[in-house]
Amino acid sequence: MHSCIRTGCQRSLAAFDLACEAAKERRTDTPPAEKPKQSVTAIGPAHKLYEWQRLEERLQDLPEPVRAMAHAGLRKTVDYQDLDYGTEYLDRLEQIAARDQKAGGKEHRFEFTENAAKYIANAMCYDDILRVADLKTRASRFDRIRVEVGANDSTLVQVTEYVHPGAAEFVSLMPAWLGSWVESRKGLYRLIDKLTSRGRHLRSDRAFSFILLYIMGGLRHWRRRLLRHRAETDHMSKWLDTALARLPRDYLFAVETLKTRRLIKGYSDTHARGLSKFDRVTNGAKLVEGRDDAAEWLARLITAALADPDGEALDGALETIRSFAAQG
Repeated sequence: MHSCIRTGCQRSLAAFDLACEAAKERRTDTPPAEKPKQSVTAIGPAHKLYEWQRLEERLQDLPEPVRAMAHAGLRKTVDYQDLDYGTEYLDRLEQIAARDQKAGGKEHRFEFTENAAKYIANAMCYDDILRVADLKTRASRFDRIRVEVGANDSTLVQVTEYVHPGAAEFVSLMPAWLGSWVESRKGLYRLIDKLTSRGRHLRSDRAFSFILLYIMGGLRHWRRRLLRHRAETDHMSKWLDTALARLPRDYLFAVETLKTRRLIKGYSDTHARGLSKFDRVTNGAKLVEGRDDAAEWLARLITAALADPDGEALDGALETIRSFAAQG
């Protein structure tokens, strides 16, 4: 029995290793030319600029290795929502930096806090319909499209957006209390999915579609009250709590726990697949917790989960972990 399991694991893991080697071979020895960095200047009312400056000043209280990533995360969260959201981001990060300091973060150049700065910003700036609508109606996007297609001032550019919402996306835009109620009514939920789950084409270069998307993007001011925000916040809190609990015992394992957030991206079906991989990797991490090589195995699981969309590499790595976990 064990020999059969081990043979299957070895085959799966061998396939995973081959995928990794193939990915390495595709890399070139010559690093790509660095793009010139563009300076970002904040604009807005004087009182808002003052609040932004105060937030930037708080970055100086963070460990030096963390500041660049924290600054990027701060810009991202403020752009995504507002200045209060940026304040919330820094509040979380400052608390984590204090925990990192107690866990010996200085010896690791505060790698835990630096990764937290990146992945907390990503978690707080989750993709939803409101974000997609906001990005699709920004002037910079239309300028970029014209450059990409090589259009000049006399060229007429038509932009067609394909959207495919379902019940999950529709209900996620409801107030948290109402969305929870609808989710608990399976018949109503299926009816909503039947009515909403079909692809639609919107010409965002036309007034009606553009205004519709623009209004949806403006609804971000209500985002904190919506069901999706509550779900994302709860998920982020559990993920952070797990990483912080591991921090005093195994620093590198805690860092890799933060990196599992890489698996979650996009919205709709893409988001659902990412969550599924995240859950599988999280469960696999529990099996190696306490081992000296726990961080290495968790890093391998993350790499496997990112390696292919079908998840075969992840299956192989998980199967191997289960085999030696059962023997132990």
